[in-house]
Amino acid sequence: MPRAGGSPRNVAVGLARLGVACSFLGKISNDAFGQMLADDLSANGIDLSSLVRSELPSALAFVLEEGDGGEALQFYGEGTADQDLSADEVPDSLLEDVEAVHFGSYSMVLGRTGSTLRSLMRSVQGQAVVSLDPNVRSLLLPNRDAYVRRIEGLVPFANLVKVSQKDLSWLFPDESSDEVARHWLGARADLIVVRIGDRGAIGYARSSTIHFSAVPIEVADTVGAGDAFTAGLLAHLTGKGLLSKPALATLSGHQLMGALTYANRVAVLACTKIGASPPPADELADKG
Repeated sequence: MPRAGGSPRNVAVGLARLGVACSFLGKISNDAFGQMLADDLSANGIDLSSLVRSELPSALAFVLEEGDGGEALQFYGEGTADQDLSADEVPDSLLEDVEAVHFGSYSMVLGRTGSTLRSLMRSVQGQAVVSLDPNVRSLLLPNRDAYVRRIEGLVPFANLVKVSQKDLSWLFPDESSDEVARHWLGARADLIVVRIGDRGAIGYARSSTIHFSAVPIEVADTVGAGDAFTAGLLAHLTGKGLLSKPALATLSGHQLMGALTYANRVAVLACTKIGASPPPADELADKG
């Protein structure tokens, strides 16, 4: 069953469905899958003025059920459109009236797109809040050590980092999640959020550390849950006027708990549907 996906797409759709105006920068194919992606983004009200089309094929990811009830991902992304965004294809007007820019997943490290986005991330600082989610996809990474160095090099340019405990364990097997999060907080970031699966999330701000425990639910599909969480986190912060460098630097424990609570509700509702399908704002309101 073909479904639109990809970590940055999932975050963009999640934000749009929560009422946050957003634009998508990236390159997608002119093939049938690429058109499905373009239609999906457009249908969700996302600005596509920075979208670039290509004759290269679409990347594909297959979600496979495992015997223990879990899921495995199999990727096919060699020589695909998503890895071919060049620097001269980024519009000069990209950062006009932009509050924050979110970067995520393997798009940051593979092909021309990786180089383009890394350069953009460095240039964004000071103009807008930078949000980063490494969202590790180990099957797509030919050189683990090089990837770890690259992520470490990107963190100093981020104001906000959301990462899963599973990803941190893969990146830094000899360090605890707490040690890595506090190290990254000292590097530059003002907020680090570590998702710990069905046990909730831990938020590290400069003035406090908050552990939010998740509520048990009946899960239909966990694909895109982390991205839904990211969308919820960013949507809550901007809605409360907290998505700025000064506000993030002085985030209180109460404000952090509110952000984690909202983000978790978004992720929980996303898990009740098949495919990466973040909930709209009115669905959250219906759930109280």
